Amino acid sequence: MPKIEETRPKYLQIAHHLRDQILRGDLRPGGEVPSERQLAADWGVSRPTTARALETLRHQGLVEKRQGSGTYVRGPSAHRRPHDLHGRPKPPARITPPGEHAVMTSTGRSEAPEHVAKSLNLTAGARAVHRQWVTRNDSGPIALSTSWFAPDVGDRAPKLLDPDRIPDGPLRYVEHMTGRQGSHAEDRMCARPATGNEASGLELEPGSAVLIVHHLVYDLTDHPLEFVEAAYPPHRWAFEQGYPLG
Repeated sequence: MPKIEETRPKYLQIAHHLRDQILRGDLRPGGEVPSERQLAADWGVSRPTTARALETLRHQGLVEKRQGSGTYVRGPSAHRRPHDLHGRPKPPARITPPGEHAVMTSTGRSEAPEHVAKSLNLTAGARAVHRQWVTRNDSGPIALSTSWFAPDVGDRAPKLLDPDRIPDGPLRYVEHMTGRQGSHAEDRMCARPATGNEASGLELEPGSAVLIVHHLVYDLTDHPLEFVEAAYPPHRWAFEQGYPLG
């Protein structure tokens, strides 16, 4: 069991250790996660600390608590995850899958919409940095995505304002320039009518239904680092999930 480092929050160290076990497959979907009591004994910390660690994993969607039973690893829920398009690429870096390409449509500083400002912990009216692009393949647009960063991140990572493609992707570039490491992300999804900009970028009729994905990346201290809003046409997304009955 790793030793607690005094320079980082204890609950985050425990949460990250368990998260890595889940991602490596050491803790498999459906498997039980060590209890608060067991984690407290293993790590030499208090029960409230381990409770917060498990709550962090639940917030990230990695585990679920079953009343009167325990905490269990959640199984995969989507055929194609937002992380596949918006996560940090692994070397050799590739931002889009084979057969797809991204076309930048807008970069700059602009007033962050209310939901973006709230997600990035910005004050109302703050001028955040944005990068917008359309992902396409031979059959047409796949997604219209806008990546948002806090103003101070734009000051330290000036290439975010350039219209040119960033070879390793915006997130890896921001990590390099700011020293802040992306730790985990959460996704929220809903369906709504397309805005004028979304309909135009996705080549849809005005008011067409689109799937909206909000992808929020947190750093190692649980502070928001990047917010991505992506719109998908109805024929470009499908969910698949298997689960036992009874």
